[in-house]
Amino acid sequence: MKEGIWFIEKFTDDMLYCYKAEEIYFSGKTQFQKVDIVKLGIFGKTLFLDNKIQSAQIDEFIFHESLVIPALITHGSPAKVFIAGGGEGATLREVLKANSVQRAVMVDIDGELVELCKKYLPEWAAGAFDDPRAKVVAGDAKDYIWKTEEKFDVFISDLTEPLEGGPSVYLFTKEFYKRVYEILSENGVLAVQSGSADPFYNVFFASIVKTLSEVFPYVRPYWAFILSFNMPWGFTLASKKQDPLLLVEAEVEERLRKLGIGSLKYYSAKLHQGMFALPPYLLEAIEKARVMTDERPFIWSV
Repeated sequence: MKEGIWFIEKFTDDMLYCYKAEEIYFSGKTQFQKVDIVKLGIFGKTLFLDNKIQSAQIDEFIFHESLVIPALITHGSPAKVFIAGGGEGATLREVLKANSVQRAVMVDIDGELVELCKKYLPEWAAGAFDDPRAKVVAGDAKDYIWKTEEKFDVFISDLTEPLEGGPSVYLFTKEFYKRVYEILSENGVLAVQSGSADPFYNVFFASIVKTLSEVFPYVRPYWAFILSFNMPWGFTLASKKQDPLLLVEAEVEERLRKLGIGSLKYYSAKLHQGMFALPPYLLEAIEKARVMTDERPFIWSV
């Protein structure tokens, strides 16, 4: 291995990803997690949380457009949006692209991480933190939504995956999603970053789909390949009234135009339907998956 500073990300006990850092902007710990913000040769600026890549400059737009834009389009004219997690600010950036959005509340438990991202990764938010429509709260998203009396049109779940002892274990359960359903408006839509969708580690993705199907009438899983994650990544859209699969290309184009959403680099009207086409191995995994509950949450053991 060449000399220099290397970051090693564990995939399994038999497989490691190695990345050479060209520059280190920050390396340390917040109250909740280990944070490394570095520059990698291919990926550019990259955020590691607990030694795992969370976001990279080369392709963060694929992840964040995939997570946010289908939900906005499915709703059609969201005025109020809630974001759980989303520390880098890119999810907020995508939400605020819609001219119908009047208020966006982002709640991330790690306020220190948000400040680090503001300082070292300003390209991610692209000014979203300073938008007067945005309210950013350092706190527990679960606690916030259980106390709020506010209704939201779209709820975006951009949370880290549930690790033992981590803050997000109970934010993927049936009980949590039932509360999300309650605070969504009549035409409400939920989008969830749902973890890896590869042939090896797809149980979490499948379990989210299965769990949401217990709560929402329309549940549509979809995916995108994320280069910096080295794998296909899953997302799930759950809706009270509208089925995203019924939106044809012309209707998607019209909704994008009405919402004033432009400058997209991944999502498009032509791609919309294709994102929801899953291979048989994922459909089989969803069929076999279990419902996650507060009594039996999903916890990654890797």
